[in-house]
Amino acid sequence: MHTAESLNPVLFSRLIDGLYIEALVMADEARAFFDRQGAADKDRYDTMTRLSFTCESLKVTTRLMHVIAWLMTQKAWLRGEVTSDALGDPKYRLGPAAETDTAVLKIMPEPARQLVEGSQSLYERVLRLQGKMEDALSAQRANSAASRASGSPALELFGRLEKSL
Repeated sequence: MHTAESLNPVLFSRLIDGLYIEALVMADEARAFFDRQGAADKDRYDTMTRLSFTCESLKVTTRLMHVIAWLMTQKAWLRGEVTSDALGDPKYRLGPAAETDTAVLKIMPEPARQLVEGSQSLYERVLRLQGKMEDALSAQRANSAASRASGSPALELFGRLEKSL
């Protein structure tokens, strides 16, 4: 991505929509799994293990809610409801997410591991996308500033002609 405005709006919109749907489906799967699993594991695991599972379910939920919020901001930006300059505001950035403890991940049932790893993967992909968007917007701002500083293209051409003489 060179600049945010050079993105094909249809393709970028589809990317955001696809990630948004993925995040919503994963959030629904996580809610359903951890609700069911909590009841099923009540007698199977000790208190500390159940508490660890609960913490991990909160981490998954938090990751996914941060992703969904960021994607909703991108949708608003595409609709012109949020300016490119406003995207740098911390309230529009992807929120921080806690890492999962590998020791806890090892004792989790396979479906829970898949949800945790899936939420981490989605979060990391969106974090990379945010970085690319920020780079693109920074480049756009730098190009705009350079264009304003240099004046019109005609004046720039005259300046180059004068230097060559």
